[in-house]
Amino acid sequence: MNDVARPLLSPTHRLSRLRLYGTSLFAASCALLAGCVSSSGCEARYDASPQFKGCGFQNLPNPEVLPSASAWRIWSRFIVGSKVETVPVDPIPVHMQSTAELEALDPKANHVVRLGHSSHLLKLQGKYWLIDPVFSERASPFTWVGPKRFHKPPLALEQLPPIEGLILSHDHYDHLDVATIEYLAQRVQRYFVPLGVRARLVAMGVPAERVTELDWWQGGEHDGVKLTATPAQHFSGRTLTDRDRTLWASWVVQSGDQRIFYSGDSGYFPGFKQIGERFGGFDLALMENGAYDPYWPGVHMTPEQSVQAFEDLRGKVLYSVHNSTFDLAFHTWHDPLDRIADLTQAKKIELATPVIGEVLTIGKARTNERWWQGLH
Repeated sequence: MNDVARPLLSPTHRLSRLRLYGTSLFAASCALLAGCVSSSGCEARYDASPQFKGCGFQNLPNPEVLPSASAWRIWSRFIVGSKVETVPVDPIPVHMQSTAELEALDPKANHVVRLGHSSHLLKLQGKYWLIDPVFSERASPFTWVGPKRFHKPPLALEQLPPIEGLILSHDHYDHLDVATIEYLAQRVQRYFVPLGVRARLVAMGVPAERVTELDWWQGGEHDGVKLTATPAQHFSGRTLTDRDRTLWASWVVQSGDQRIFYSGDSGYFPGFKQIGERFGGFDLALMENGAYDPYWPGVHMTPEQSVQAFEDLRGKVLYSVHNSTFDLAFHTWHDPLDRIADLTQAKKIELATPVIGEVLTIGKARTNERWWQGLH
C-alpha cells in the first residue's frame, strides 16, 4: 500500500474491512497461489496424456521440490501478514505505444513488446501475436478487489493491430483474463493453449475451431510460426473446485531461424535442461522472475533459480517477466529486478529488463538499463 494520507478507522471498522477483504480475496489467492484442492467429479478426461492422473494433471516427478504451505496458511498470511514495498509509490515508467510505431518495425525481424507482467505483444516477421494478454485493471475473479495494476497498459485493447495468434501458458487470473479474451474472441485467428484450456476460451466466446490444444512436447504451426508446448512445474485452477483440471505449459516459439522460449509460470525443475537439450538453445528466453516465496517454493522461481533455468536452456538473452505490474507476493516490488540484474552481471549474462511498452528486437544489440533504480 502507498503511504498516503487516509481517514483513520476505528479498530472495529478495520477488523470489518479486513474480514470483507479476506473473504473476497480467498478465491483469488487460492487460484493464484495456493490452489485449493477439490475432490469433486471429473468435468473432462484426458487419459491419452501422460500428465493426466485421476481427475487432474500433475507435474513431472521432482524429488528435490519443496512442498508448499497449506492453502489456509497462505491466504491467512495474505490477510493478516504485513507487506513492505510490495507496491511502488512512484509511477512505473511506461513507453506508450502507437500504431505507427508498431507498423514501422522491420517486418523481416522478430520483435517483442512488453505489455506488463507476463503479457507481451510479438511482431513475428510482420504478423502480430500475443502471449498471456491481461489488459484488465485487476488480476482477479472480481473487478473490485484483488491485485491491481501498478501502471496502465502501454496501449489499449482497441489499439491492438490484427492478431494472428495468441499463446496461453495456463488459466490463472494473471495470465488468462476474461475481459481481454472476450474482447479478442473473434479478433484472433488462432489460439494455442495447453490441454483443457479450450473450454475456458469457448465459454468466453472464442470459436472452438480456432483453438489448438496441446500436451507437453506436442507442436503446431500457424502462418509460418512453429510452436511447441513444453513442460513447466506449476498448477492450474480458477475456482475453489477446479484444481489442476487444465494443464500448464512453457512454450517454444520459432519464427524464421530464431527461437523464443517462454517459461510461463514454473518452479525450478530438471525439465529446463531437457528443453535446452532438445531445442539446442534459444535466441531469447522470457523467464519468470517474480511472485516467489518460501510458502510456495515449488511453483515459482527465485531470481537465482531463474538464472539457473536460463543456463539450463542454453539461452542467449534472459528477458525478465512476471514482475512490475501486480502485487502477488511478499517480496518488494523491485527485489526480482535487483537480484537478477546483479546475478546476470556477475555471470556476464545478457539481460533484458525492458521498460513497459519498450520494443526488443531479437538479435539486435541494445543497452539494458536498471530503470527501477531510484524509484520507491
